[in-house]
Amino acid sequence: MAEQSERVRRSWFTIGFGLAVGALVAYHLAQSVVRITGILTLVLLALFIAISLEPMVGWLLRRGLRRAWAVAVLALAVLGLAGGFVALVIPPLSGEIDALSRAIPTWLQQLHDHQSALGRLEDRYHLVDRVKQQLSGGNATTLVNGVLGAGQLLLSTLTDLVIVCTLTLYFLAGLPTIKAFGYRFVPRTRRSRVQDLVEEILIRTGRFMLANIVTSAIAGLATFLWLEAWGVPYPAVLGLFVALMDLVPVVGSTIGGVVVSLVALVVSFPVALGTAAFYIVFRLAEDYLIMPRAMKYAVEVHPVVTVLAVLIGGALLGIVGALVAVPVAVALGLVLDEVVFPQLEKA
Repeated sequence: MAEQSERVRRSWFTIGFGLAVGALVAYHLAQSVVRITGILTLVLLALFIAISLEPMVGWLLRRGLRRAWAVAVLALAVLGLAGGFVALVIPPLSGEIDALSRAIPTWLQQLHDHQSALGRLEDRYHLVDRVKQQLSGGNATTLVNGVLGAGQLLLSTLTDLVIVCTLTLYFLAGLPTIKAFGYRFVPRTRRSRVQDLVEEILIRTGRFMLANIVTSAIAGLATFLWLEAWGVPYPAVLGLFVALMDLVPVVGSTIGGVVVSLVALVVSFPVALGTAAFYIVFRLAEDYLIMPRAMKYAVEVHPVVTVLAVLIGGALLGIVGALVAVPVAVALGLVLDEVVFPQLEKA
């Protein structure tokens, strides 16, 4: 009896010890996943971009190029587009910086001229003394910390961009191998069906990206025509900027509209208000007319599902989540139609 009681106590001790160790391992595993969430997000973004670019690589493969050369040609094309954007942006930006540097001495001189507008503002509000107070003591440290923080953010963004580009190239070059490796985890009897399902998901993801590019091109073209009509400077640069920002779901087109509206202030305040109103109307049209219809044609998803998927994905994973939300919805719909619903009908 005593021996049986001892065995029971040992059994409960073993169970309790195992549960405690399991909980501790699960806790540390969850903490590790949280710490590498940023890297996992970058990997997910790179994989999504690679899958989106796969139809273009396939088109080059059908033209007789080897996969490595096809990926290289696509990378060079993307670099060419980036170089063209930089070539459009640098001349006006350098011109504005040069004009600003030449205007600063004049502004400083006008601050001491009591007859000028800046001089009257200085006499009334003592702008120079206030700036000196802000730059003295702890405020100077805060300013330096802010500048350093902005530098760190810029460096981190550039590093993330390099990581995503590098991973995208690796995923593009090795996508067939990656898919073949993944298929090996599927039983042979179901492998053919799973392959067909995955290939359909990849095709629809490529269509989604194509539809996204088309809507972004429409946004850029509309911006160019509006700015050209109202005489806002740099319409081509701003149109290309809006097209690139429109690729970012949820917030991209809003940021582009705000920037363009601020630039329109150099023409007049009414033109800036009109530009802001134009972007509000265009954003509504894009969200509820252009984008849902394009997505329904490209990936055969109902417009309501498209909007809900983008909102939920953005809430969960931010920009990356909003970007991959529609392909995930497509994949879920295919799995339900091809696997879940047929099994339920047989039950």
